[in-house]
Amino acid sequence: MKHLIFSAILTLFSIVAYCQTTSQKYNSLLQRTEFYDSYGRLTGYAKENTLLNQIEYYDEYGRLLKTQKQNNLLNRTETYDSYGRQQGYSTDNNLLNQRETYNSSGQQEYVKKWNSLLERYDIFDNYGRQIGYNKYNNLLQKWEFYKY
Repeated sequence: MKHLIFSAILTLFSIVAYCQTTSQKYNSLLQRTEFYDSYGRLTGYAKENTLLNQIEYYDEYGRLLKTQKQNNLLNRTETYDSYGRQQGYSTDNNLLNQRETYNSSGQQEYVKKWNSLLERYDIFDNYGRQIGYNKYNNLLQKWEFYKY
């Protein structure tokens, strides 16, 4: 019981202390991951297309925004816009134990690294400054993104 109360207080404090910009939760009924803004409004969703072996991202009105495909030859995840033009890619850097994301020009945009002490993913820009973090909210059973 003490653990549950402590978790609730900690969650409440984290919501007040930081400006949450987005959250995501899996909808098992519709078999998709839904994205919400800080007011709880649906801003979009992602769904796996098993026929084309890709993940498709849609806005709240159902318009295709982008797709993600796994490139096994280059060992990276590639992102394409709704017209099929490559926007960038993400790859795992096993040496530094982090996920790196690059734009279509090959310039690094951000890095995502697991923080085991705080049990969250810290996100850094291409200059090494922390710009936010992703943390799983056990109480609400969803991932939340906090931006500094």
